[in-house]
Amino acid sequence: MALLASRAMSKGVVVSVPVLVLSALVATVFLFFLLSSLSSCSCPTPSEISASNARSVGVGIGVSESSSSNVPVATTKESSSGYIPLSTRKEDVEWVKDQIRANGLQMHDNVLRKGINPRTRAQQLEDFRRFKGISHYEGPDSDNHTSLPCPGELLVEEHHSNYGEPWAGGRDVFEFLAEASQLRPDSQVLEIGCGTLRVGLHFIRYLNPEHFHCLERDELSLMAVFRYELPAQGLLYKRPSIVKGDDMDFSRFDSGIMYDLIYASAVFLHMPDKLVWTGLERLASKLKPYDGRIFVSHNIKFCSRLGGEECTKRLASLGLEYLGKHTHDSLLFNHYEIWFEFRRSKA
Repeated sequence: MALLASRAMSKGVVVSVPVLVLSALVATVFLFFLLSSLSSCSCPTPSEISASNARSVGVGIGVSESSSSNVPVATTKESSSGYIPLSTRKEDVEWVKDQIRANGLQMHDNVLRKGINPRTRAQQLEDFRRFKGISHYEGPDSDNHTSLPCPGELLVEEHHSNYGEPWAGGRDVFEFLAEASQLRPDSQVLEIGCGTLRVGLHFIRYLNPEHFHCLERDELSLMAVFRYELPAQGLLYKRPSIVKGDDMDFSRFDSGIMYDLIYASAVFLHMPDKLVWTGLERLASKLKPYDGRIFVSHNIKFCSRLGGEECTKRLASLGLEYLGKHTHDSLLFNHYEIWFEFRRSKA
């Protein structure tokens, strides 16, 4: 009996070893899958957390302060090269100056330069009129060989002078508004009176397709937009929603869209106060609460003429709140613009 018990105990010990090995193996496999699932978690990385926290206080990774407007410079993430700014940085300006110095370039009087058949705009337009454009087509093909026949006035870009300020100033406006509203490609933007897209082109290029909207009343400006600017800039695929209309009628836009940014550049100062307030009433519910912004340039006489207290009350009745005034300098010419900022203060 003792021998049998001894054999049984010995045999029991031998049997327990594979069990322990198998148990350890199972535990190892379980631990491996557990660690794998944790490593593939979609939780934000520390850098993403920092960026998220920074945005909540108005500053992001790689973001500098704008010296002229005291608003953060928005950045956009590019997968291959990290973060790139929406606005021109100090180091960008210094690089350009270095290139000018290195090439020995000097400022000269504005005179006609050498080139291939140089022409002023007026001379180019006369050529188009005399020779039916610059086409070599004759007969029936002379009028229909292009996909989008374009008037000569647009081809020589006369519409770039329709609104007074240099065409290049559109980039200044875009940079300010992009910074101030923390613009993202998926933001929804509405411009009231986009004209010939001096500003709007920059928004359309940056935003996702169908995310730029505009209400414009001038037919000639709209002709320039559709017949020249969008095709010439390669932006037809962006499908901006640009609608002809006046009297602040936004009914043709998708009623379900909530805007991150609504802006009017030198528009409200030409409109009756009553019509401006009508527009604000219609737009207030289309602006994202708290984070969305309305920016108005030059002045807000529609508001100041009521008096500060009365204006505040009227804005509050629409669910809007005045946040302050900003100035923004031009990059290329001696000029600055004043912008007034509003937000929706109620959900």
